Amino acid sequence: MINLSPEIVTLIMLVGVLIGVMTGYPLALVVGAITLIMGYTVFGNQVVDVIYTRLTGQIVNYIFLAVPMFVFMGVMLERSRIAERLYDSLYLWLGGLRGGLAITTVLVGTVMAACVGIIAASCTMLALVALPSMIKRGYDKSLAAGSVCAGGTLGILIPPSIMLIVYGPMAGISVGKLFFGAFMPGFILSALYCGYIGIRCLLQPNIAPPVPVEERRVPFIKKTAMLVASLVPPLILVMSVLGVIFFGIAPPTEAAGVGAFVATLLAIVYRRFNLQVLRKTSLETFNISGFILLIVSMAVSFSAVFIGAGCSEVVEEVILDTPGGKWGAFAIIMFIIFLLGFVIDWTGIVFIMVPIITPIGAALGFDPVWFAIMICVNLQMAFMTPPFAPAIFFVRGASPPELGIIMTDIIRGVIPFVILIMIALSLCVAFPQIITWLPGQMLVGFR
Repeated sequence: MINLSPEIVTLIMLVGVLIGVMTGYPLALVVGAITLIMGYTVFGNQVVDVIYTRLTGQIVNYIFLAVPMFVFMGVMLERSRIAERLYDSLYLWLGGLRGGLAITTVLVGTVMAACVGIIAASCTMLALVALPSMIKRGYDKSLAAGSVCAGGTLGILIPPSIMLIVYGPMAGISVGKLFFGAFMPGFILSALYCGYIGIRCLLQPNIAPPVPVEERRVPFIKKTAMLVASLVPPLILVMSVLGVIFFGIAPPTEAAGVGAFVATLLAIVYRRFNLQVLRKTSLETFNISGFILLIVSMAVSFSAVFIGAGCSEVVEEVILDTPGGKWGAFAIIMFIIFLLGFVIDWTGIVFIMVPIITPIGAALGFDPVWFAIMICVNLQMAFMTPPFAPAIFFVRGASPPELGIIMTDIIRGVIPFVILIMIALSLCVAFPQIITWLPGQMLVGFR
């Protein structure tokens, strides 16, 4: 046990995480190792009590039961091929526009975001379904790949989002409120993406030619029926999950169970369900959920040592002393989150930073739901900013080799969409009702 000042402990722990992540070791191992080393250094044998008290309070939180059920729902829905049917129907409606297939990709990503909530599944689906269609029709590779990344990452913001489920308990905020606070920013991002694609394709017609008429010559009644039939399953799933939360029928955990059941029924209806699908879905659910909960355990332990050593007060004092008042402090927080997104997965940022910055947001007088959703919108950029950038790697890995898409194409393609996320953040600052209005309409029981 060594007597170290909170300032020194803060510096060692934060810099240690950054250096550890850059070595390539898994985030959970890095965070766990730093926690044990600094915990025993500062608290000695009492570190067990420090960690145990906080860890048991979080890890047994009832809301975390929603994580494996929402993961199961998303994976099962991916295997039902609903996204492919939706893409085929929207292809007939929008394919005649310049950039129509890229807009279709974003719209499919938006709809699937309200059903899946896992960006690995969304990005992979769109890369397999949409990328070949766009590239073979002469689309610019950067625009096509950027559209897939942007549309695929909406699933981590638009409910039911795994990020929001784990953010709520860490910040002491209702997950139901976070769900409905994220809806409007998510849809605004989708609209900005579609608007950008449409405007750019008008200015540069050669980068996204329309689909030939003969490929989309389908009777109006038939393509309308296809669109309705492809939209009904996602709407059923959305209402079975988010509808019951909004109208106060069930909280998020029970709603997650309903969603997993409905997703399984949809797979059965579309004849995509069998024992092999159930086995693979269950294994993937165990893997993803186990990874998330392992990081939960390590990050909560890290926070226990960090806060117990007085480091949170050091960070709070530095941020609150920032020139520019509350908005200067807010800008610093957002910039720190943005920088961390380059090198750390969103799970690490949420579990490590949220317990530290949430009290600061409250001290600055910000609405807790608004503050939380602003952090989550900011984290959208983390999926598309190298060197970490999981969306870029998912799309690169899932892209058929014959398309010839390289990392440079994808990185060049996502830059405009990262800028659009910054514009969306500015809109939410100027008009906070974008986030706060819908949660205020929820029935009182599950606000």
